[in-house]
Amino acid sequence: MIQDLLIPFLLVGLAEMGDKTQLAVLVLSTKTKKHASLLAGVMLAFILTDGLAILLGNFIADRVPMDYVRIGAGILFIIFGLMTLLNREDDESDGSYDLKNPFISGFGLILVSEMGDKTQLASALFATQYNPVMVFIGVVFALFVLSCMAIYVGKFMMEKINKRTISTAAGVLFIVIGASFFL
Repeated sequence: MIQDLLIPFLLVGLAEMGDKTQLAVLVLSTKTKKHASLLAGVMLAFILTDGLAILLGNFIADRVPMDYVRIGAGILFIIFGLMTLLNREDDESDGSYDLKNPFISGFGLILVSEMGDKTQLASALFATQYNPVMVFIGVVFALFVLSCMAIYVGKFMMEKINKRTISTAAGVLFIVIGASFFL
């Protein structure tokens, strides 16, 4: 029973470390002071995508054209990047802005980008080999720990690094991640 929880926790945690979704969480955390709201949106998206993967397994991969999901995720990342870069005329002098709704921003971006992701597919595979409830708990806990770390790092960066530099880097990173969906 412990391996049903521990194996998904460790493997999904390792696979997700440095993944595009965690980079997105980090970047979004530099754009808000409402970190709890951002974390709630991100976690709801992870719970839905990985929960559905665990429940439906390969059914999703067989029925939903992953090319469409990737294109949608790429477009969403590019839009976030452009919004970040083009928001400069509203900036006073610090290069920052607050997300209007961090919950919705985190939820939408992670929901679309996590569909068809390697960790979602791994979650579905683990559920066929282990207790699905324990797999779900292990996966969600791993994603929670990593998302908390990403938000903390983003918050720390905002306190220590020039906000205009972070804003520019965030915009460029979102666009690069978005473009990678098309490759």
